[in-house]
Amino acid sequence: MIRSLPPRNGALVRLVFFGSDPFALPTLRALHAAGHELVLVVTNPDRRRGRSKKLVPNEIKQAAEELGAPVVTPEGRPGKELAEQIRASGAELGVVVAYGQFLTKSVRGAPSLGYSINLHGSLLPRWRGAA
Repeated sequence: MIRSLPPRNGALVRLVFFGSDPFALPTLRALHAAGHELVLVVTNPDRRRGRSKKLVPNEIKQAAEELGAPVVTPEGRPGKELAEQIRASGAELGVVVAYGQFLTKSVRGAPSLGYSINLHGSLLPRWRGAA
């Protein structure tokens, strides 16, 4: 069954976006530019880098903040707490691009349409893993 959603406040679809690698940046920016509302961006926590070991946010977090999207950075495997945040955000659909964590069924099904789309850089399952 295909559901069609009318635009609300100019936004096409309210999205939760999962990504942690620069490979995901073009998709994140394209979804925003197309008029979709990024109600939540999920990415990896800040990591210590360089000789000074300063905490540095990844490129996805930086881009999301530039776009004005709220960001969450769960430690470990995302679970029920994140699923509740997604439901509270009003997300209708999830988009996963180079996230690097397995999503639990509760997280995958948390958007109101009940599913998420996974974009992968290679053919699945033949070349699964890092593309």
